[in-house]
Amino acid sequence: MSEFWLISAPGDKENLQALERMNTVTSKSNLSCNTKFAIPDFKVGTLDSLIGLSDELGKLDTFTESLIKRMAQSVAEVMEDSKGKVQENLLANGVDLTSFVTHFEWDMAKYPAKQPLANVVDTLTKQLAQIETDLKSRTAAYSTLKMNLENLEKRSTGNLFTRTLSDIVSKEDFVLDSEYLITLLVIVPKPSYVRWQKTYESLSDMVVPRSTKLIAEDNEGGLFTVTLFRKVIDDFKVKAKENKFTVREFYYDENEIKREREEMTRLLTDKKQQYGPLLRWLKVNFSEAFIAWIHIKALRVFVESVLRYGLPVNFQAVLLQPHKKSATKRLREVLNSVFRHLDEVAAASILDASVEIPGLQLSNQDYFPYVYFHIDLSLLD
Repeated sequence: MSEFWLISAPGDKENLQALERMNTVTSKSNLSCNTKFAIPDFKVGTLDSLIGLSDELGKLDTFTESLIKRMAQSVAEVMEDSKGKVQENLLANGVDLTSFVTHFEWDMAKYPAKQPLANVVDTLTKQLAQIETDLKSRTAAYSTLKMNLENLEKRSTGNLFTRTLSDIVSKEDFVLDSEYLITLLVIVPKPSYVRWQKTYESLSDMVVPRSTKLIAEDNEGGLFTVTLFRKVIDDFKVKAKENKFTVREFYYDENEIKREREEMTRLLTDKKQQYGPLLRWLKVNFSEAFIAWIHIKALRVFVESVLRYGLPVNFQAVLLQPHKKSATKRLREVLNSVFRHLDEVAAASILDASVEIPGLQLSNQDYFPYVYFHIDLSLLD
């Protein structure tokens, strides 16, 4: 499973024995794989500052989880033609995410543990805010380019009534630069081809005989040319409509057709040029954001453990990876039982959800006798 539980318990003899019991039970019952999770000794500061940091870290945790999810989605969108390879591009420090979490080591160079906790949190906050700002600007530019290209491509794939005709017609299909004559394009339903050939010359006066030619077809009909005098255009359109022939509003403009073709070429070129740099940026900064996220989880465990278990700092953090979804309920029961002594009242209410304790509001989802945080990598699938 791509799910982890990060917990902590006091580091005294009684609780270290409880951790051993937890490891024994979860191993024998094949409930989870457990490993120690090393967290540095930080400068604690005052109780008030820890309470403030607890709230700040909670918000930063939520923000960062959302950020890496958006970044993963951006990688998938950029790699639209290689969706099967998305996961192999979502790495942290060059390794898969599960390996990074299970072998986590605090980055002392990037986030010095000797600094005050508030400084470490500030460094993380600024780093992630900059990544989000860059993500918005880079993906917005690419999305606009992609949308413009898709709009042009859609115009080339519709039916004869809506699609662009610049890639269908040629200069030779039209009478150009004539003061009196003009070539129109008419969409004729397939069952009416013969009727068109027999009647188009008589739909109006001044239609040039034998001037029609089929130049394109789709599933529903064909695109025919017809040449006539300019002064009978309106009359011809009315008569054509009466006969269920549709005159497509199109006038051959070589410069406009050239511009449209060049625009398509430019957009395709720009997309190819932006693809590589954007994907590289996403991979590098996804890694940075994910690494920051796990550091934030470690900080939350430290702060909550000090607030929960008190000073001096003495606790043991453990990372649990449940083996399967169906085992999580049993795993939770084991943990609540093993650490019941940490908070008898809360543990009792959790183990027996039917017990109501006046003045104490608890739910199975938001309170446990031990410090607990959840890491869910499935959100990145």
